[in-house]
Amino acid sequence: MAELELADGTIWYETSGDGPPLVFVHGGWMNGRAWDPQVERFADDYRVVTLDVRGHGETGSTDPDEYSIGLFTDDLEALLSALDLERPTLCGLSLGSMVVQEYLDRHPDDTAGAILGGAVRSMPPIELPAGLKSFWSPLPALSMSLSVSGSKGTFRSMLSSIQATTGQRWLAVDPAVRAEAIEAVGDIPSTEFRKIFDALYRYDPPALTGVETPTLVVHGEQEAPLVKRQGRQIAAAVADGDQRELAGSGHLVNQDRPLAFNAIAADFLDRLPAA
Repeated sequence: MAELELADGTIWYETSGDGPPLVFVHGGWMNGRAWDPQVERFADDYRVVTLDVRGHGETGSTDPDEYSIGLFTDDLEALLSALDLERPTLCGLSLGSMVVQEYLDRHPDDTAGAILGGAVRSMPPIELPAGLKSFWSPLPALSMSLSVSGSKGTFRSMLSSIQATTGQRWLAVDPAVRAEAIEAVGDIPSTEFRKIFDALYRYDPPALTGVETPTLVVHGEQEAPLVKRQGRQIAAAVADGDQRELAGSGHLVNQDRPLAFNAIAADFLDRLPAA
């Protein structure tokens, strides 16, 4: 891996292959290795870039007391500039899908394409008035859980709550994928877990109505219904959007069904206009 030195931290990233730039942003409490099936598939034809977002993986803790999707997007901009990548295709999962949406809103014409897996616009995935969201904040309870159970225990509790609500396995259908994701969470300090959660919870999504970038939204069959609805909203908001669903998969759709996800992504990439 390589390092990008910033004023308030160091971002770790990795590049593979050569060709048009294809940049992957992972989900919350994960790391760039979540995209290994896609790196293996696309590195022969693209310059593939993965990164560990602040608070995650090799990047780990950084100086700011608070994180935000805007800050994560600033880091993505800095990385693309440092690598001199023009008109990349961006692929984001969950939290990463928020980062890609923010980037598209800032640069509606500067991206070749966007692939959003497990795409979500807000957490929780419903529109809440700003005042109500602040009043209802789960952050005090989250802090208590982190102090008692740590990152892994708190994440397990979150998964149990979601599964009880949806009646689905949600995170991943494949037990090995689920176990690996939970292990990755266990490597994150409680303070960083809270900062990441806070960034997700406070995010105010853009409308995306001015975005011309071709955008593909991919959800797993066992994704939460409200998240699927937000994915349809994204596909409808942009000028050129499409939404697909993969059977036998959950939120981590790119890992549950890597071959199917890669096939859909490859078809989308092949149909993008030439630079």
